[in-house]
Amino acid sequence: MAKLNIGVMFGGRSVEHEVSVVTGLQVVDNIDRQKYDVTPIYITKEGDWYTGDELLDIKNFKDIKSLIPKLKKVFIPPVPSLNKLYFYPIKTGLFKKESDFINIDVVFPALHGMHGEDGTIQGLLELSGIPYVGSSVLGSSVGMDKIIMKDIFKANDIPIVNYTWFLRKDYEKDSTKVVDNVEEKLKYPLFVKPANLGSSIGITKAKDRQGLIDAIDIAINYDRKILVEEGVNNLVEINCSCMGMDDDVSPSVCEMPISWEEFLSFDDKYMRGSNSKGMKGSSRKIPAPIPDEKTEEIKRLAVKSFKVLDCSGISRIDFLMEKDTMKVYVNEINTMPGSIAFYLWEAQGISFKELTSRLIEIAIARSEEHNKNIYSFDTELLQNVTRGGSKGTK
Repeated sequence: MAKLNIGVMFGGRSVEHEVSVVTGLQVVDNIDRQKYDVTPIYITKEGDWYTGDELLDIKNFKDIKSLIPKLKKVFIPPVPSLNKLYFYPIKTGLFKKESDFINIDVVFPALHGMHGEDGTIQGLLELSGIPYVGSSVLGSSVGMDKIIMKDIFKANDIPIVNYTWFLRKDYEKDSTKVVDNVEEKLKYPLFVKPANLGSSIGITKAKDRQGLIDAIDIAINYDRKILVEEGVNNLVEINCSCMGMDDDVSPSVCEMPISWEEFLSFDDKYMRGSNSKGMKGSSRKIPAPIPDEKTEEIKRLAVKSFKVLDCSGISRIDFLMEKDTMKVYVNEINTMPGSIAFYLWEAQGISFKELTSRLIEIAIARSEEHNKNIYSFDTELLQNVTRGGSKGTK
């Protein structure tokens, strides 16, 4: 039986580009080659797609300008009958060869942030008909937008901190009014965040009005929607991953990340002592040293959060917990977490290689379920319509 070919996407037109490269190459290195072949697909910061064996060595990414000429430009068209990875420019007619494309059975989009984790790539793959790892268009897009995410959590009685939000254009029009409105609704300290970014990029803590203004001035460089949240005093952060789809969802062990700052910064997550190990290079306590009843509460909330957003594949749900009261809040969900949170599953006996295999199997199962849907409905509507004479249902 021929092995399935897995297209691993990484990079992307996102400020989390470099993080995605690390995650992508970790995935490539940990796909079971007894079961699968692998095709690396690198997306540049400009949005161009490339493939080639040179992508398999992370050292080559130190000089992107020298790397790109050694690669082949590729693309996937949004057409089910053409659901392959084609070399660009595409050849037709007498010049078309079978070697002008690569068959891709499943895509593993190890992409973080905008244009990758937000439903855009997922939409393209839905149109192409290629199964893919991770959440669907809906779960990915809602999981990316922190404001919509929190609205849904709130509607489903999932505990979250108090928050408000505004548009960049409103701040540019009347900054005083926006700041006044935030101060009327929330109490300091506050956290100001771009609505659609991850890896703690663009996030700032504000302890007073001037700090709030400075924080907003940073955040509006990254997004048109800005989220402001009340801070949790004397907090610890707890993370839990979930894997599965529909009603078959399992939580991982919980972790307690160790931060050098008042919240986990980009450096805390990826740079301190990392040595290109992605999120595993960060300092953390696994399992989290918290009471068993709190661990179970967090796992239950993690699974509930995963399900209400209609996620699938894998996600990491991040929590805030007050040290004094032990009250737990869901902070956010990451539908394609850094290093795919393998260290949380490794801690309960599931290797990175087994994890990638399970995620590929879930992707195939979801695609098969998806393909049971009927997408056409035969009617005589167009046969009975004359040009300019259709009035719809009138």
